[in-house]
Amino acid sequence: MISLWKLYALFFKMGIFTFGGGYAMLPILKSEAVEKHKWISEEELLNYYSIGQCTPGIIAVNAASFIGYKLHGIWGLISATMGVISPSLLIIILIAALLSNYMDNQYLQWAFGGIRISVIALIISTVIDMWKKGIKSLRGYIIFVIAGILLWCFNLSAIFIVILAAVSGFIPNFRSKKQ
Repeated sequence: MISLWKLYALFFKMGIFTFGGGYAMLPILKSEAVEKHKWISEEELLNYYSIGQCTPGIIAVNAASFIGYKLHGIWGLISATMGVISPSLLIIILIAALLSNYMDNQYLQWAFGGIRISVIALIISTVIDMWKKGIKSLRGYIIFVIAGILLWCFNLSAIFIVILAAVSGFIPNFRSKKQ
């Protein structure tokens, strides 16, 4: 079993190298928690991200909290959560102290542009990976298409769409069953 300190340090490392929010953290979390340490399954990770999307707060923090709680209860939750948010707090304090003096620097603007592009690539990779593992049936494709239409054409809230998709999972499957 992993120690609380090591749990904190691992999520601290993830927090340092994750630019762009919770979705950008998903590939790192998958690599560390699922593949390397085998704390959780890939399906559990997707479930944590799904629940994290529906609950208040930052997805990466919610996912870290769920994993920490699974591993060590409330102390694991605190350790993982503090680990993932500590780098952001330190970086924000540092940036607030220094950035205002250098905001017009062209090199800094180029660096931010490069970071944005890499974050987009990470998110696209994650979406493709989640697509392959998350949609396993015709019903899943139908829910995806309807959710996309509701989101892009009718500009409905993503929270409302997630709730509708969850409820649609309870609708009975009317396909005839062979006996």
